[in-house]
Amino acid sequence: MKITRNILILSLMLVCMSACSISARIKRADKRFAIGEYYEAGEQYRQVYRNISSKDKPLKAYVAFQQGECNRILNNTKATTAYKNAIRYLYFHTDSIVFLRYAQALHYQGKYKEAIKQYDIYLHSYPDNYVAQAGKYSCMQMEEWRKQKSRYEVNPVKAFNAKRSSNMAPALLNADGDAIVFSSNRSETKEKKGKNKVRVSSVTGAASFNLYSARKNAAGQWEDIALCEGLYSDEPSEEEESSIGSKQSSPAELGVCCFSPDGRTMYFTYSKPVNGQDLGAKIYRSRRASGEWSEAQEVKLFSDSSITVGHPTINATGDTMYFVSDAPGGFGGKDIYMAIFDGSTWGDIRNLGPKINTTDDELYPYIRQDGRLYFSSKGHPGYGGLDIFYATPVDTTWEIYNMGAPFNSQNDDFGICFIGQTEDGYFSSNRKQKKGYDLIYSFVLPKMEILVEGTVSDDQGEALTEGVIRLVGDDGTNIKTQIRRDGTYKLKLNKNVRYLMLATSRGYLNQQQQFATTGLEDSHTYQQNFMLSSVSKPVKMGNIFFKFGSWELTPNSEDGLNALIKLLNDNPNITIEMAAHTDMVGNNAGNQELSLRRAQSVVDYLIKHGIESERLTPVGYGEEKPVVVDDALRKQHTFLPKGQVLDEAYISTLPADQQEICNSLNRRTEFRVLKTTYNLY
Repeated sequence: MKITRNILILSLMLVCMSACSISARIKRADKRFAIGEYYEAGEQYRQVYRNISSKDKPLKAYVAFQQGECNRILNNTKATTAYKNAIRYLYFHTDSIVFLRYAQALHYQGKYKEAIKQYDIYLHSYPDNYVAQAGKYSCMQMEEWRKQKSRYEVNPVKAFNAKRSSNMAPALLNADGDAIVFSSNRSETKEKKGKNKVRVSSVTGAASFNLYSARKNAAGQWEDIALCEGLYSDEPSEEEESSIGSKQSSPAELGVCCFSPDGRTMYFTYSKPVNGQDLGAKIYRSRRASGEWSEAQEVKLFSDSSITVGHPTINATGDTMYFVSDAPGGFGGKDIYMAIFDGSTWGDIRNLGPKINTTDDELYPYIRQDGRLYFSSKGHPGYGGLDIFYATPVDTTWEIYNMGAPFNSQNDDFGICFIGQTEDGYFSSNRKQKKGYDLIYSFVLPKMEILVEGTVSDDQGEALTEGVIRLVGDDGTNIKTQIRRDGTYKLKLNKNVRYLMLATSRGYLNQQQQFATTGLEDSHTYQQNFMLSSVSKPVKMGNIFFKFGSWELTPNSEDGLNALIKLLNDNPNITIEMAAHTDMVGNNAGNQELSLRRAQSVVDYLIKHGIESERLTPVGYGEEKPVVVDDALRKQHTFLPKGQVLDEAYISTLPADQQEICNSLNRRTEFRVLKTTYNLY
């Protein structure tokens, strides 16, 4: 009995000790989380989670949620499992934010349908939450967004992207784009002790970030990638040495930077935990002299030293800084602020407001010379993770636009910069990276080229060797060019212009074409071919038809007749003979009458549509002028000899099917030019 009682007491003591141990471990993890050491906190939450009884649902749910928060902040895909466990153990009874975070984690992984369900659950309780509304809208629009095309071309920059490391947030020193500084956590080999010194961050669990510079050589290739000279000493201090390879404290990290308009001053983000405590990031400034950066000095923005600031960007005049901060009074998460330089200090600090900032994070601002502000956000409608947006100032507010693909993906896309005033530049992304490494990408906007090209030939399709193309546009364009010897031409065009083209050649009638280059979003080549009718030979109209045995035009004739109207309008100084011909079937007098009435029907149509009657002479030839076979007919019907007259004597010698072909060739409507001086004198 006494033994049993002792066992019971011992068991109770062990349970109490275990409970105390779990509570103490959670408190340690909470402390890590509070000071921003998310990697360390996440590891501790993961280890303690396994030891919590499933019967203690509130505690189990809390630790699962905290683990999810750590993984979400670190872009670890395990966040979805952690949030799912938190929901399983009813964390939403404590805080329904778990549904929003679970939705965002699913969104980040491209699981849009599942994400929508979780957004809906959260919106049921908080229907006005902008971040949840934006997230759901993004998931619903994803299919349409993926269909949108872009002319930008995006590719990773091999020269910047070291293996098994993150490389991000490029910043250019000048408008030429031939010098760059970027952040990287690649390992650096130290000669001392012959070991690779890997400085591990307790915030991310990855190697610490440093600033690297590179320049283009005469061949336009990036070279001399190295730590920024002057910002780092050759040997680590004793404090740094003790932290190398240690997870108990983190070394200083230098990250996201920018430059003054003259490129001589660099502003960068600096963070260094002290005694294991993350004191937040600060903005430092360094000046360049004799090829090296000077000792950096802190840029004081807030009197409260506990406020985190970072990600600086300077405008074209050097008097306005945009930066990121978690200062009190913001809209939630990290917000973007601006500060004005009065000649000695930065002040007049203002939050950019709710058009830019959301309850989530807005990071990595970049200001262009034209005042357009670029930044990354998790709170505005996007593809997932951080998306790159740009904002245009309008009066006292901003208009926000998502950059779309290929800049944005379902992962994190951020840290954009442009080369001068061009549409080319660089940005960072961890897209398609299984281990979440950030890579630096280049982007270029290929020059939009709009062309018109084609051939100039006779009405039989034979290329003309001489001719002129005239191009006139409503933007003032007036170009005259000779066609090539093979009858081809090619001309450059401008966007959003209405053009009139005129093709001319000696001995041929002119032809006009009209078109407009409106609504183009990509390079395009227009095809405009010209077939010029001879001035000296009859021209057959191939698309004019009559009812059998009648002079009534069929509806199918409209295209051919309208083409003839256009030709006459293109050549307002010609008069023509409008002639109709029949085959050998029937008597000659009847065929003569039928052909004349058919010619008159065509003339009547032309007059009805605005052609002066004085320019038109109808003639009916009946069967008196049969076709003479030329090269074009010989190619089309190989049984016909070149130069053969398709008269009754010849046709009667042919098989029935070939006779019908010859008769159809003789049944024709054609015109020939009589004068080229109408209304000139």
